[in-house]
Amino acid sequence: MTRHLKSPTLKSLTVGAALILMAGTALAEGPFDAPITARQSQMRLLAFNIGQLGGMAKGVIPYDADKAAAAAANLQAVANLNGGAFWPKGSDSFSFDNTNALPKIWDNMSDVGKKFQDLQTATTAMDAAAGGGLDAVKVALGPLGEACKACHKEYRKPKDK
Repeated sequence: MTRHLKSPTLKSLTVGAALILMAGTALAEGPFDAPITARQSQMRLLAFNIGQLGGMAKGVIPYDADKAAAAAANLQAVANLNGGAFWPKGSDSFSFDNTNALPKIWDNMSDVGKKFQDLQTATTAMDAAAGGGLDAVKVALGPLGEACKACHKEYRKPKDK
């Protein structure tokens, strides 16, 4: 099996380039537009790669060890970005319509940090499991989903129904 993006430096550069490309023209807009766009881009990259693995687990996407390993490596790289600059105080859902980040994030940064460490731990476990077979992916998806849900439940504005 070929591992994609083995080098941490290469991972960082690749993920960084993807975030810059996804940020687009936000850099030229207001002071909170670029950070909001960057963190949303990070979340979209996480969601895309989790979706690939989840699709394999559900049988919607055929399991492929190389593709699973690539998605898991991407997850680990994206989860381990230093995204502190993505979260300036005042860039919350009460201040801006284009974000779901609740203001209480900035009152509970130690809890948010712990939850993000849990995500990093889950992505590391997925990275170790992904190329090892579909059953390993299924097992690793549980803690990964729980890590996402723990933060979103507490700190993301509920979606309109």
